[in-house]
Amino acid sequence: MTIFGLIGMTGLYLLFAWLLSAAIGAWMSERKGYGERVGLAFGLLLTVAGLLIVLILPGRPGSLWKTEGPLPKRAARR
Repeated sequence: MTIFGLIGMTGLYLLFAWLLSAAIGAWMSERKGYGERVGLAFGLLLTVAGLLIVLILPGRPGSLWKTEGPLPKRAARR
């Protein structure tokens, strides 16, 4: 394997980490009552550190994070 193959593979892993941190940060901040944009901005600008910041943010009163908990409840099967 050449050096270019390693750079490409590492770059792909870093791209996946960047995109996942943005998506998870947007989802978590939406559940905590801050809106998607806050988590998306933290995730895109600060990558994994931004995801940790969103994780530390407290949930707002009345948010899904406070009412349902950290993970959404499964819908009742019919």
